[in-house]
Amino acid sequence: MKNFPFSPPPARELRLAAAWIAADNPTAARGLLDDALHAACMIVAKPGLARVEPKLAPPRFRFWSLRAYPYLLVLDTGRDPPVIARFLHQARDLPSALAELLH
Repeated sequence: MKNFPFSPPPARELRLAAAWIAADNPTAARGLLDDALHAACMIVAKPGLARVEPKLAPPRFRFWSLRAYPYLLVLDTGRDPPVIARFLHQARDLPSALAELLH
């Protein structure tokens, strides 16, 4: 897909999450993929829509929670163009999951 806004690690994380969900509910898995891609394209185009979380990361990283799914998109606005740097389940230990981005 041209202009796919995910870097390789979060694209893999998204595929794994969708595959796990698809085992029980293929429709929900498709919804996750659609919602994540829609949200990613939107915040890459308008990074100011995503929130800054100073307790988790420097302001160059912005965060977007998916409404219908417990997942978080992490946008790296320090890249040109901005890119989704992580796709994480919100129940994870977020500081640990984000540590590699900050070093």
